[in-house]
Amino acid sequence: MESAGHSQGISLIIPVYNEERYINSTLALLLSRQTEVQVEIIIVDGSKRENTIAVINSSQVIKISSPKGRAVQMNAGASRAGKDILLFLHGDTMLPENAFEDIINVFNSTGSVAGAFNLSLDNSSLLFRLIGRWASLKHRLTRIPYGDQAIFIKKDYFKKMGGYAEIPLMEDVELMKRIKNKKDTITILKTSVKTSSRKWEDEGPLRRIFKNWMLQAMYLYGVSPEQLAQYYYGEDVNE
Repeated sequence: MESAGHSQGISLIIPVYNEERYINSTLALLLSRQTEVQVEIIIVDGSKRENTIAVINSSQVIKISSPKGRAVQMNAGASRAGKDILLFLHGDTMLPENAFEDIINVFNSTGSVAGAFNLSLDNSSLLFRLIGRWASLKHRLTRIPYGDQAIFIKKDYFKKMGGYAEIPLMEDVELMKRIKNKKDTITILKTSVKTSSRKWEDEGPLRRIFKNWMLQAMYLYGVSPEQLAQYYYGEDVNE
C-alpha cells in the first residue's frame, strides 16, 4: 500500500473517535494486505483532543482532524482523497480478502457508481450468523446498503452528489436513496465484511434488532435525523 500517487486506486477513509486502543491493530491488518491496487489510508479524527491520530505509529497513513460527526468526518476524508474510488470503513469493521481487487472489478465490469459488501458479525453463534444473513438479504433486495457494509463510490460521482448529508444519523441511507432516485446502479458484493458484534451483545440481539427496525420505520415516516440520533444514542446530539 502507499499513501501517495496518481489518482487510479482506492482512498480508504476511516472516521474515528476515541479509538486509540484499537486503531494500530486495525491499521496493521490493513497494511499487511498484499494487493496490486494502489490504496491510501486516511484516518479522520473527530475528537478535539486528536487522541486517536496521536497514537498512530505508521507513516503510511494520512492523518487529519475534523469536527465530530461521522458524515462530517467522511466528507473531510473524501476532500483529502487522492484516488478515484472512495471506500468508507468503520473502525470496527474488517474487509474480506481481495476486497480492493473486488471493488476495482465492480467498476471495470459493471455500470455501477457505488457498492458495498454483504454483512457478517464477528460472533460465530447461530443467532448472530442469522442476523448477518438477514441484514445482507434485506440490503441486497432494497439495494440500500448501510455504512457498516463498507460503502464504496466513485469519487467524481460522490462530489457530484454533494457528498454525505451532514446529519447525525442515517447519512449512509440518505446518500444511497439519492443514488437510487437517480436510477443509478449500486452493487452489493457477495463477499462479506466482518463487523463487531459488541453493540449487539451489550444491548441484547433482540433489543438491538427492534431498535434498528424502529429507527428505519421512524426515518421512513419523516422523523428528523436529529431526533433519531437522540433516540439511538440516548443523548442530545447538539450538546
